[in-house]
Amino acid sequence: MIAVDSLADDRRRAAVRRWCQEGSAFVAEGAAGPVGYCVVEYTFFEQGFVSMLMVAPTARGRGVGRSLLDAVAASCVTPKLFTSTNVSNQPMQRLLQRAGWSPVGLLHGLDEGDPELFYLVTPT
Repeated sequence: MIAVDSLADDRRRAAVRRWCQEGSAFVAEGAAGPVGYCVVEYTFFEQGFVSMLMVAPTARGRGVGRSLLDAVAASCVTPKLFTSTNVSNQPMQRLLQRAGWSPVGLLHGLDEGDPELFYLVTPT
């Protein structure tokens, strides 16, 4: 998973290990190995929350992110599944909209000058 993560620093590597140990990571694989991963946790007001979605730069635009989002929605054990992304992350916003997620809120203060948009989908 770390090999596909374009932002993997020491902190992210530790998080990836924890997500794997907890069983909260979903991995998408291509012919040559992992091409993306998604993490769902259940600590957001006792609802599902996609805390990470990462697709290898070489695999973007090929449906990997959508497949991962669909997989976590199908496996979600709570009535609601949330995620968030920065206002500046237009590709993620387009992906979420195409995947049927609805915008539900805006939070200022996490990243200075780049508010966080929250999205919701009702798991299938």
